[in-house]
Amino acid sequence: MTQRSSCYMCDRPSTSKEHVPPRCLFPESKDLDGQYRKNLITVPSCDEHNSRKSADDEFLMVSLAGIIGNNSIGYRHKFSKVNRAIYRSSFVLLEQAMNNQRWHVVEIAQNKFLDVIWGTPDYDRLNNCFDRIARGLYYDRFSRRFHGNTKTMLAYIHPDPPNPAEFHRFVRDKVHLELKGKTKLGENPDVFSFQFTDTDQFGLMSLHLLFYGGLDVYIALIPEQSEIPYNLAMDLMNRGIRTTITLGEEEYHFNLNMKKSDTESSG
Repeated sequence: MTQRSSCYMCDRPSTSKEHVPPRCLFPESKDLDGQYRKNLITVPSCDEHNSRKSADDEFLMVSLAGIIGNNSIGYRHKFSKVNRAIYRSSFVLLEQAMNNQRWHVVEIAQNKFLDVIWGTPDYDRLNNCFDRIARGLYYDRFSRRFHGNTKTMLAYIHPDPPNPAEFHRFVRDKVHLELKGKTKLGENPDVFSFQFTDTDQFGLMSLHLLFYGGLDVYIALIPEQSEIPYNLAMDLMNRGIRTTITLGEEEYHFNLNMKKSDTESSG
């Protein structure tokens, strides 16, 4: 078992504590009434995996706060601390968080308007941020470093093609079924909460992150040397064959544009 004196990401000795998720995601009392930084989670970290990633912390804060679907805490955080960071960087932070930006003015009430930005997120950088969060939460929860790979699904970003959208729905429902009855963790749930599923027979585990009451992120933790089981339904789906997956009483349909003669079904 990795000792607490070691970094949560590597074998180097820890030199500081890192907040998981980053502390800047949690509003300060000077900006919002109430306490949103109670008992924040910290893990031991080396210099490389803490102080040198502050730019990624701000990037994540700008990428999450203010997204449609957030609760009022997320929006108020956007129009206080987040906007200060954006203006201080001369909008560089915003450009890093969202590529191909398009600005729209939306009327939210009579004579009341809101600027809305559309664009393409930096998926690779977001995945790296969530990978570190998953490893940090794993370390805090199980007192050891996670050895393996993570795979992230950003459920708050809605894909246009039907297959990815249906797959998002399937993963969301499957994870929530496995989390049924489990307590949400995190002492500032209006800002952030999380849940781990139990480890399955293949050693795999899932993690659900919830930011600002409306942004869901699902992460699969795949340990080293684990054998991912063959899944016929996924194989058929990836081959472009019309496929139906059942989960309880719910059905999930893929490749619906294919001819019925090509249909395969797997539960």
